Amino acid sequence: MGKLKTKKGVAKRFKLSKRGKLRYNPGGKSHLASSKKTKRIRKLRRSATLQNKTEIKYFKRMLPYGK
Repeated sequence: MGKLKTKKGVAKRFKLSKRGKLRYNPGGKSHLASSKKTKRIRKLRRSATLQNKTEIKYFKRMLPYGK
């Protein structure tokens, strides 16, 4: 069987943790920050974990080698 191709757009945005969870950095902090609360911008700094089981299955198929 040949090699599986990784979807590069997904590989740039998501990383697999050691326990197999998908981590990502939420968007919305790069511009128009003056209208956003400080607390909201502070929360956007942290990486988040994907919760939707359907999406996790879908994205893991796009990351066959866990990058």
